[in-house]
Amino acid sequence: MRFGQAWIVTMKDFGVFRRKRYILYSLVALPLILAIFLPASIVLTASPGAIPPSVLSSLLGTELVIFIVLAAMLPSVIGAYSFIGEKVEKSLEPLLATPTTDSELLFGKSLAAFLPSMGATLAGGVLFMALVDGLTRGQLGYSLFPNWNAAVILLLAAPLACVLSVEFSVIVSSRVNDIRSAQQLGSLIILPLVAIFALGETAAFAIDPYHLLIVSGILLVADVALFFVSMATFQREEILTRWK
Repeated sequence: MRFGQAWIVTMKDFGVFRRKRYILYSLVALPLILAIFLPASIVLTASPGAIPPSVLSSLLGTELVIFIVLAAMLPSVIGAYSFIGEKVEKSLEPLLATPTTDSELLFGKSLAAFLPSMGATLAGGVLFMALVDGLTRGQLGYSLFPNWNAAVILLLAAPLACVLSVEFSVIVSSRVNDIRSAQQLGSLIILPLVAIFALGETAAFAIDPYHLLIVSGILLVADVALFFVSMATFQREEILTRWK
């Protein structure tokens, strides 16, 4: 694989994304809202001392799991424009006529969805941790973040969830013909992650490094499985004959 060729495809998609306000708003607004609203809704709405320090630290630690969900959500928005947009605008066939190989095209488009999604997720996660530490240091007597949970969530589980969403977007794009349908179907990938977040909120699932590593391992297995499916889907002959 020639990474230079793949990067050309990535940069081409970046140019398209910059002209789509919906994508820019999603990349900025969603992480910002989560980073500010989640800690504010817990810390600022409760009267001082109403939440015991141990409960507060556990609750805020669990809230960080939402950034795994965000990492899976954003590619469903971006990937729809990357793959379906090419179909709608009839610009995919000329791209396939270039010397770029199938794997280079797929890798380049996947990078175009992965990099901004993970960049926005990490930025939101860092802002979340900074706000939590600033709002709770006086009550807790220490900085809650960074910790091992945050490291596993933001550096392992979230990237794996993002890759899974990108691969799922490729598969979905081969079966639908409009951006909205692709986004709606692509968002289904977040449902198991939302369930983990909800179980963590109710203490039915322990949010600790051990269990987060198990979740990451499951995501890795799913990534590998969908990788082969997406590679089989993103073939020149398949695209030209069925991606209509």
